[in-house]
Amino acid sequence: MRINNIKIASVLFIASLPPLVANAINPVVQTNFTTDPAPMVHNDTLYVYTGHDEDGADFFWMQEWRVYSTTDMVNWTDHGSPLAIEDFKWADDRAWAPQCIERDGKFYFYVPLHSRLSGAMAIGVAVGDSPLGPFKDAIGRPLVDGSWDYIDPTVFVDDDGQAYLYWGNPEIYYVKLNKDMISFDGDVHKVQQTIDGFGAPGPKERVKDGVYKDFYTEGPWFYKRNGKYYLLYAAGGVPEHIAYSMSDTPVGPWKYMGEIMPLSDTGSFTNHAGVVDYKGKSYFFYHTGKLPHGGGFGRSVAVEEFSYNPDGTFPTIMPTDSGVPAIATFNPYKRNEAETMAWSEGIKVEPNSKTGVYVSDVHDGDYIRLSNVDFGSGGPRTFCASVASALRGGTLEVRLDKKDGELVASLDVPGTGGWEEWRILETPALMEIHGVHDIYLVFKGRKGPKLFNIDYWQFK
Repeated sequence: MRINNIKIASVLFIASLPPLVANAINPVVQTNFTTDPAPMVHNDTLYVYTGHDEDGADFFWMQEWRVYSTTDMVNWTDHGSPLAIEDFKWADDRAWAPQCIERDGKFYFYVPLHSRLSGAMAIGVAVGDSPLGPFKDAIGRPLVDGSWDYIDPTVFVDDDGQAYLYWGNPEIYYVKLNKDMISFDGDVHKVQQTIDGFGAPGPKERVKDGVYKDFYTEGPWFYKRNGKYYLLYAAGGVPEHIAYSMSDTPVGPWKYMGEIMPLSDTGSFTNHAGVVDYKGKSYFFYHTGKLPHGGGFGRSVAVEEFSYNPDGTFPTIMPTDSGVPAIATFNPYKRNEAETMAWSEGIKVEPNSKTGVYVSDVHDGDYIRLSNVDFGSGGPRTFCASVASALRGGTLEVRLDKKDGELVASLDVPGTGGWEEWRILETPALMEIHGVHDIYLVFKGRKGPKLFNIDYWQFK
């Protein structure tokens, strides 16, 4: 998450960013800046835990962590923020790169924070009963504390039940966790960073003065596959790319294997990887600065599908705007949360304790796209939505396959008496729809002011 000796002026790439393509999937979240993705599969769902860059930030001023989920890899549901700085009484700043893991029916959420106790960075752990929390500080103090390079935790439970926690910038540390996942026995170990383990493989890769191109920087991601241990990490200093090392044991010795995602036009001078297998496919998560007003302190999570080489090594993975294909269809005939989307423009999301997360800040011309929506052979008769407006409302248009596509339904939204005074409205479908399509929820109304909020929608 953090890099040493940041040279801000030399690493901002915003002006050169290309426009996002019309069918983009990346970045996967457009309603908030999201960072440092940590994917986790539980049951049939893929969850991604992220940091959150604040709008207009000029440093890593991050206050909370967020969580998103998908079952089809293209439509993502925003579950809001289940954990924030305020949940740790011993911490006061810098909610940086997290990871959540399940063990024995509990979910353990490892996070770096600035410690009031030491005045430096520390690793905390919260626990919850579901992937979405609520999460509570598990021990009331840091798990490890006392050094500025105690950031970016990554955790893994091995086949024999032993859990390991790695972290660090620019050093790499690890401990063996106890079965309770919130304590450890023994010392904190520092990994020896050799050229064979983490540096470039030959003199041609030297930069100058003995500094090597691919040295470890931060953001480790630790896991096991087919008997081999993988340690992915951000490398190279400023700007960062993603490289990796492998080992036959969970504690090394490590062997440097090369780059995974080389330096490229991501718009962010940091990067942070997370890897997961889901429904028979392998996915590589990372972050960019490609959203409007994004950049090095306004980052956004993206994903690419990949296949391991036959020997278990990584291919080169390049960032794309198109992202990944859908692996399942989306059902329009159930209640669908409005904060589930493949793409959006202009909108934001907000939470409250009664409604949960909902779509807000809707203006004329804003829209939400849902991808791979399967209407089957029967076709819908009506469309309904739960909406609220403190002003004059507007119109929610449902269009087929593109923002100005055929009009499927048109729902007039009146003022309801408040931004959280919800009404369920229904309107007839204007055309028959069969098969699989993208749909666009397009918002229309008076120019300028906010129109209305939307909590959920459903075809019937």
